[in-house]
Amino acid sequence: MIKQISNGVNKNIIGLALAILALGGIIWVARPNSQNSAALSVKSNGTLSVEEANNYDFGTISMAAGKVSHTFKIKNTGNEAVTINSMYTSCMCTTATLKIGGRQKGPYGMPGHGFIPKINETLNSGEEALVEVLQSGHLAGAAIDVFEKEPPSPDHPLLKMKQVVAVAH
Repeated sequence: MIKQISNGVNKNIIGLALAILALGGIIWVARPNSQNSAALSVKSNGTLSVEEANNYDFGTISMAAGKVSHTFKIKNTGNEAVTINSMYTSCMCTTATLKIGGRQKGPYGMPGHGFIPKINETLNSGEEALVEVLQSGHLAGAAIDVFEKEPPSPDHPLLKMKQVVAVAH
């Protein structure tokens, strides 16, 4: 009787350990690349440029009015092909979709809020693509003390949002 209980406990412990290892493996695979903080991860010696400002101020967004979007045009201005490996946003209320010719990849969101699959799309020299960014207006609030570039410029889009509090780092 004691041996049967012991075998049952051992099976439960082994099952729990396997479940924890599987969950850890899923988290490891889905983690964002910590060495690259850019929203667009590329692989090549080519040059990928945005044909207008790198950021866009959506202004004040009414939650009742719905979603707003902006499309950025990107272009490979280098002499070599550029492979776009991944794309993600910096806010969970924003998604981005990559459009190359008739193909569309995405929408992609913020790392850590879901698995970010590899895109592996190539832009040849002189080729253009569109990145459509959709802002849902559902950001309830955020407090930020660290920016990618310190100090942030006075016209930084996050500093203009009513629901964001920015403090010195």
